[in-house]
Amino acid sequence: MNTERSIFSQVMDHLPLHEFRKCVKRHHGHYKVRAFSCLDQFLCMAFAQLTYRESLRDIEVCLRAVQPKLYHMGIGSRVSRSTLADANEKRDWRIYADFAQILIAKAKELYAHEEFGVALEATAYALDSTTIDLCLSLFPWARFRETKGAVKLHTLLNLRGSIPEFIYISDGKLHDVRVLDILIPESGSFYVMDRGYLDYSRLYTIHQAGAFFVTRAKSNFGFRRLYSHRVDKSTGLKSDQTVVLTGYYAKKDYPEKLRRIRYLDSETEKIFVFLTNNFILPSLTIARLFKARWRIELFFKWIKQHLRIKAFYGTSSNAVKTQIWIAISVYVLVAILKKRLRLEQSLYTILQVLSVTLLEKIPILSALQEVNYDNEPADYGKQLLLFD
Repeated sequence: MNTERSIFSQVMDHLPLHEFRKCVKRHHGHYKVRAFSCLDQFLCMAFAQLTYRESLRDIEVCLRAVQPKLYHMGIGSRVSRSTLADANEKRDWRIYADFAQILIAKAKELYAHEEFGVALEATAYALDSTTIDLCLSLFPWARFRETKGAVKLHTLLNLRGSIPEFIYISDGKLHDVRVLDILIPESGSFYVMDRGYLDYSRLYTIHQAGAFFVTRAKSNFGFRRLYSHRVDKSTGLKSDQTVVLTGYYAKKDYPEKLRRIRYLDSETEKIFVFLTNNFILPSLTIARLFKARWRIELFFKWIKQHLRIKAFYGTSSNAVKTQIWIAISVYVLVAILKKRLRLEQSLYTILQVLSVTLLEKIPILSALQEVNYDNEPADYGKQLLLFD
């Protein structure tokens, strides 16, 4: 690779810029824009994500310090915090949302055969949300409580490679279960959800679409057992039953049979009760599939720790959504980079190396392959399962 180019440029080589231009054109991103294009905005924000910049002033100072290098980084305009703030305020956030979906589609292809600990040929998704707290006085549009602001990041995570395939950003008041009204189920796929998404009419919609769900039953779950199936209790399974709902409204919302599985987790000594509309998979596979749902918890924890989505560079709804979508794009871009370059390092290590070498003019493989693995912090072990 050409050593006259910075590592930042080599990373951005993996962006499909022709697709980016289509997104800009679709949403009229360059309407009345003379300088500082949408690509300039994206690259500046991506630089801020990769180098952990704290504010617009921080971004401005750092990029002005390397002004002669900006052209070779792909940034064609002089960077100022007012220009970047104005772009975040006015450029349609859907440009970056659409582009993130394009990157997600490319990552999905690369991780299509990734193992996630469950013997399953079908696609499996985990659905959950995380709340990002905001100051209500600065973000009055994001009212959550009487004196508190927040936005919710509703995410559908592909368990193969931990790729977020669907993201919906709402105010903090939107109940999780209402996201099922927006989601279009994919026939033959599995949707793993916690009991916050337990709504029989919406689960029946998933069933009618030919998809499968796995969720937890609530303590007041009313049912009538039709059949019981043999289970190997040495694996932690307690029972595997075919049931129907008994509540008047519940039976009306979900008139079909359900599968009820009781499982004892040996690690926590807790009994979990799972509900699913799949009667083919072994009951132990269903239990393991639900356990794999914790990958989405690790995903939320990871992006909050390593990407700039808790402190924002702007206070408008458009600026917040723009920053979140560009952060997701950077996350997926690094995942694509890891796969294409066949890197063995964890995503954490790759980001840490990139943060201090972005402007170095050396081959990217030289920077990433000379890492001393013994120096990686041991307490990131579980989080690194995202891309190990």
